[in-house]
Amino acid sequence: MKLSTRGEYGLRAMFELAQYYGGGPIPLKLIAERQSISEPYLEQLFGSLRRAGLVESTRGAQGGYSLAKKPEDIYVGDIIRTLEGPIGPMDCVHEEINTCDRAGGCVTRIVWEKVRDSITQVLDSITLANMCDEANKEELR
Repeated sequence: MKLSTRGEYGLRAMFELAQYYGGGPIPLKLIAERQSISEPYLEQLFGSLRRAGLVESTRGAQGGYSLAKKPEDIYVGDIIRTLEGPIGPMDCVHEEINTCDRAGGCVTRIVWEKVRDSITQVLDSITLANMCDEANKEELR
């Protein structure tokens, strides 16, 4: 499974919001500058994140984006699924699209299911708060 820039940039942008959680909305332009991501591309990503209930937007001079939930309540898996779709290395074992003509007798399906389950377990065990904690530990070194 290879993630696109949607997942990579979206996670970086969400991490940026998590670092400043509780400090009010952050303008998209500032997130784009700090993370070296195109502002128009971030607008697309944040549209999806907003519809999924992960971020909220505030209009006006002091407007921008903020997390819709606490950082400890947003998992990396939530972000990746929102921006990339179902998790799975092969179409036949996607979490939502779980159909295959050969499902009954396909030995390799077992391998792909284990890969999917391992990826899902990791992505669903890390929150934005965990990422912030790790970043803080790195700064102290």
